Amino acid sequence: MASVLRFRGRIAGWGTASGTRVVVGRWDASPFGAFADVMVERPDGERVLLAPSRDVADLVAATYRFDRVEHVPVAVADEPTAATVATPDATDVEPDADPGTVAGAAAGRGRLPGWRVAAGPLGARVAFGRRTPIGCVLRAAPSGLATSRHLTALTDPVARVMLRGVRTRGSAGPGRAEHYGATDVHALVAAETTWDGAPLGDLRDVDPPVRFGFGSTPRRPSVTDVVTTIVVR
Repeated sequence: MASVLRFRGRIAGWGTASGTRVVVGRWDASPFGAFADVMVERPDGERVLLAPSRDVADLVAATYRFDRVEHVPVAVADEPTAATVATPDATDVEPDADPGTVAGAAAGRGRLPGWRVAAGPLGARVAFGRRTPIGCVLRAAPSGLATSRHLTALTDPVARVMLRGVRTRGSAGPGRAEHYGATDVHALVAAETTWDGAPLGDLRDVDPPVRFGFGSTPRRPSVTDVVTTIVVR
């Protein structure tokens, strides 16, 4: 008999000027309770999982592919002022400030919602912007329908065409199938990311796509509300 594991939360994915790409999952409801985990692909292609417990690490490592797994405390906290901490007065921002940085995002936007992430060697502050056009479409769909794993048979071909590298269903290892049911998407408009305290550069697209599993996070930096279903046979 199949075992069904459901995880409800948000996934944020972004790239950096250094070439490191980051995927953060904050799960509000799961078989393990509330937790967060981080997947990182370094510029040399090394894939690293940062997981808060052995149980989480074992499940995620059995579902995706990594070159290294670290058990570290992982905290993802809401930070509503993420885009304005560096420049409280948006009028002080240089006119040509890079829109991928926190300072650039503050220009003309004011206070933005965001996250502060702390996970072993990785530290980050990210700011979220407006709902994307795809997010508007997803918000219009009934939640129960959008999160149904059976609907992924229809959404997967569409996702492949509209979002390069994105899949909504696929194999998650021997005897496992995984389904993603997205209900909302917002743009990620700024990120300040460090690794072992060293800055990784400002915000970039997730390019090339990350290689943790059967699909990547969207190329454009974003945060997606999602229900992930893993079926274990």
